[in-house]
Amino acid sequence: MFEDLDPRSPNPLYAQIAARVRVAVAAGDLNKGDPLPSVRQLARTARVNPATVVQAYRELELDGFVEMRHGAGTFVQAVPAAVREEERARHAEDIARRALVEAARMGLAGHELIGALAAVMEQGAAAPVTSEPA
Repeated sequence: MFEDLDPRSPNPLYAQIAARVRVAVAAGDLNKGDPLPSVRQLARTARVNPATVVQAYRELELDGFVEMRHGAGTFVQAVPAAVREEERARHAEDIARRALVEAARMGLAGHELIGALAAVMEQGAAAPVTSEPA
C-alpha cells in the first residue's frame, strides 16, 4: 500500500501516506480495528523519516480515520459510510484528473478519452478490470 511514494510529487510524503490509508479504508481494504504498520516499520519500508509517518498518522487521527494508542499502535476507526463515499468520489476525481493530464500530453481530445473509457468499460462488462495492464 505504501510502495512507490514519490518524493518529487507536489504532494508531501505525509499527505501521500495519509491518502493511501484513506483510499484503502474507502475501498474496504482496511476495516475498523485493523492495525497500521508501526511508525518505525513504515518509515523503514517507505524510506521516509519517522516524523513523516507520525505526521500522516496524526492527520488521519484528526480526520477520524485512525486512533493512535500510545505503546499499542495505530488502528483504523469506524468510518461512516458517507465519509467513505466522499473519499471514493475524491479518488475517482483524482483518477480522472490524471487521465486527462495524460490524454492532453498525448494530444488526445476529451471526447477521444471518453470514447476510449467507454470502450474499455464495455469490454470489461464480462470481466471487470482489476489492475493496470502489464
